[in-house]
Amino acid sequence: MSEQPVEPDLRPPADDDEARQLLRDGVIDLEGRMLDASNVTLVGTIRTGELVGECVYKPVAGERPLWDFPDGTLAGREISAYLVSEATGWRVVPPTVLRDGPFGPGMVQLWIDGDEDVDLAAFVRRDDPALRRMAVFDAVVNNADRKGGHIIPMPDGHVYGVDHGICFSVDPKLRTLLWRWATKRLTEEAMAVLERLGEELRGDLGEELHEHLTRTEVRATQRRVAELLRSGRHPEPSGEWPALPWPPF
Repeated sequence: MSEQPVEPDLRPPADDDEARQLLRDGVIDLEGRMLDASNVTLVGTIRTGELVGECVYKPVAGERPLWDFPDGTLAGREISAYLVSEATGWRVVPPTVLRDGPFGPGMVQLWIDGDEDVDLAAFVRRDDPALRRMAVFDAVVNNADRKGGHIIPMPDGHVYGVDHGICFSVDPKLRTLLWRWATKRLTEEAMAVLERLGEELRGDLGEELHEHLTRTEVRATQRRVAELLRSGRHPEPSGEWPALPWPPF
């Protein structure tokens, strides 16, 4: 999005806590629609009394029916991906909330401006630690659509991922450009994070996810974490489902 002038009495959020406050409480002023998105994806400015930012708003009413995901569940899957992302500590997903908006309940996410100088086609082939963490995250949430355009490298080296509406299926559906590490051993960091994540999925995190996913889907997430810990390796394509998203970017 183009830069918006910041009003003198407003400032951007200083951290993720303030970003969540802005997303929960702010007034959304829609400015346009992303026409290349398969579901209704609206963009605009969001303001509170002191904070201002840009956001993406995906109303449940604008979700396109899919044969393999229940109707009206994509926003909840986006929130679930954010909750798992926060539990890992990797901050893969930008601050995201579920709230009412101009067209009813939906997902509202902080808009992230990535580094425009990065060549994404080359970047996704790099042996980058942030991309490797994202590959583990995608295996946990069973991401069926990790396109190159859903990867946002930042100038400081952090890498965000967006568009997680088709995650958490109980069937194996991992489709991603991040197969570089397939069958390689998980890093010690990843193993430690997965150990902690497995415990949280059996506790408070699991209960939070139950607000947006079925119990069967939460149990399937627990099993994916357990399998990653058992094998100690990145997964490889199963051959039963297309391994790459289409289009890839």
